Amino acid sequence: MSTTPKQYAGYTVWLTGFSGAGKTTIAHRLSATLTSLAHPVEVLDGDAIRASLSKGLTFSREDRCENILRLGFVSELLSRHGVGVIVSAISPYRSARDMVRGRIPNFIEVHVKCSIGECERRDVKGLYKKVRAGEISHFTGIDDPYEEPADPEVTCCTELETVEESTAKICAELIRRKLITVPPGSLHES
Repeated sequence: MSTTPKQYAGYTVWLTGFSGAGKTTIAHRLSATLTSLAHPVEVLDGDAIRASLSKGLTFSREDRCENILRLGFVSELLSRHGVGVIVSAISPYRSARDMVRGRIPNFIEVHVKCSIGECERRDVKGLYKKVRAGEISHFTGIDDPYEEPADPEVTCCTELETVEESTAKICAELIRRKLITVPPGSLHES
């Protein structure tokens, strides 16, 4: 008698926020947590996508939206086949995020909230320093807009909570929606 592999409902966790807010850190921690629970998952990082699938796009509003739509297209394909997709991208425009939301049935928007001051203090990529030196323009949150999510499913305040607490919040939403199953005691609730 053959057994069929457990089927999972696909979903997309969309992490949006300023550069340096903690999106990538949370994405990788969430991926490790879900992988340890044997859930199929893929991380789509905005920087990696810009270097490959979206190579050549500028930072104009139109190209930023096109980048988000490309991320959304890949997310939709993967989630349609039972993969949990974790997107880590600034995605500054609400309209582009809403278009993606409209295409993906199990879409969870996560606002990775952090003040510009704290992001600049962290400056993990040295970008804020370049902005202040005049080497970079059209930088989200400084001289380009960022439209906060109107009603995100999850808000992670990375100035106030640990990466583990942020990850637990997202996992709680996935559990609430019955998109993942978790053996009792396997996640530390915060």
